[in-house]
Amino acid sequence: MVGGLVAFGWTFTQAKVYSANSSGIVSLQSNGDIGSNAVGDSLSKSKATTYVQVGESRAVAQLVITALGLTTSPEDLVGNISVTNVKDTPTIAVTARASTADGAKTLADAWISGLAAQIKIIEAQSIAPGAAATDGDGIFLVPVESAIVPASPIFPNVRLTVAIGLLVGLILGLAYAIVRNLLDRRIRTVEAVERQFGLSVIGTLPTDKRLSDEHRIVPEADGADYVTESGQHALAEALRELRTNLQFMNVDDPPRIIVVTSPLPNDGKSTVTANLAVTLAAAGQKVVVVDGDLRKPSVTTAFGLVPGVGITDLLIGKAEIQDVLQPWGSSGNLLILGAGSIPPNPSELLGSQGMNILLHELARDAIVLVDAPPLLPVTDAAVLAARTDGAIVVISAGKTTSDELQKALANIAKTSGKTLGVILNRVPTKGAIGRGYGYYAAAYYGTDGKTKHATRRVTVEEASAVVNNVVPFRTGSDFR
Repeated sequence: MVGGLVAFGWTFTQAKVYSANSSGIVSLQSNGDIGSNAVGDSLSKSKATTYVQVGESRAVAQLVITALGLTTSPEDLVGNISVTNVKDTPTIAVTARASTADGAKTLADAWISGLAAQIKIIEAQSIAPGAAATDGDGIFLVPVESAIVPASPIFPNVRLTVAIGLLVGLILGLAYAIVRNLLDRRIRTVEAVERQFGLSVIGTLPTDKRLSDEHRIVPEADGADYVTESGQHALAEALRELRTNLQFMNVDDPPRIIVVTSPLPNDGKSTVTANLAVTLAAAGQKVVVVDGDLRKPSVTTAFGLVPGVGITDLLIGKAEIQDVLQPWGSSGNLLILGAGSIPPNPSELLGSQGMNILLHELARDAIVLVDAPPLLPVTDAAVLAARTDGAIVVISAGKTTSDELQKALANIAKTSGKTLGVILNRVPTKGAIGRGYGYYAAAYYGTDGKTKHATRRVTVEEASAVVNNVVPFRTGSDFR
């Protein structure tokens, strides 16, 4: 569209050019007998091809300039004229171009007359000295068709110009899209992660407009409110699917201490940690969320709790575990351990033996999710990954690049840590990438004819847990 508009605008900046055509016939005057006529016709055709070059000469241009009183030079005027010979005929055609329609017609007619005068001069000079010229012999150019005033200019051709502009714009647009696609290093699909890094994508979480810095927990995640007027169930279902994938990650020995991190800030790792913890707790699993980001803690804010004592107070012996764990929700399955006071040496504290003992003590009775800092700015998450069962890396679809993810995974590998998998966050719910989330539309749940609200269906894993009287993951005694 830009190409077409530019081309259309360009036509208004160009001077208009009009074209007019006139023609004449080269004729040989003879005595009229049949033999002379045949010879004359052949000679006229031969002469016509010769006079084409004469028609584009400066001599003819000078005659036209004198006749029309023009101020231009012969060289410039010749550039506006085209003289051709119709094949196998004695006809000479003249095409004249000018800035006005009347000017083109006048120039075409004057050029034929000027060419006829120049031919007459040439023929007169070709008579041998002493020979008497007769009125019955000689070659002449006879004008036969005068020019017609053109109705429209031949340049610029608006339709052709716009068509060319559209075509050029299309080609440039396609070329730009191809080049950008080839150079685009952003990760958008599950296949890209699995193909480039050989890692499993254990969850794909769609975007949800209800989430913000003030509200980081999706309403459906706590299991208390599955009915919303907006019908936005995709994220809640995706979180339950992530919970199931974690359960089957290692059936015999599932991970108990999981570090949740990301390559860079603002990838949504804290939001993912909070919602995953709530989803696990809703299935009856004991969960402890540990704020391992001692530089910029945000877990207590995500859960709407008051910041206070936390990890740092435990590590320096100022508090006991039961004093700093804060319950969240009505189920009693979810406990929150804040960061506490911000220390001057976060990496040393997180890598200390005391931190290792603390995490394993918490893991005796619950799944421990550690919200860790990003991997690329600092080494905290990599240090934690080495002392736990592994790390889950949260990346943003269409934002995180393959280079960033590669560097993040390399940082974990340097500390001999284990990457459990990748979570593809903020996947669009529309378009080719997010088309699968249409499965979670409100119609899937069924509707109440009176309330017109979606009604939650029991998931397969929840039904199985009821039948078998078990819950996912190992559980232990309550905290005392």
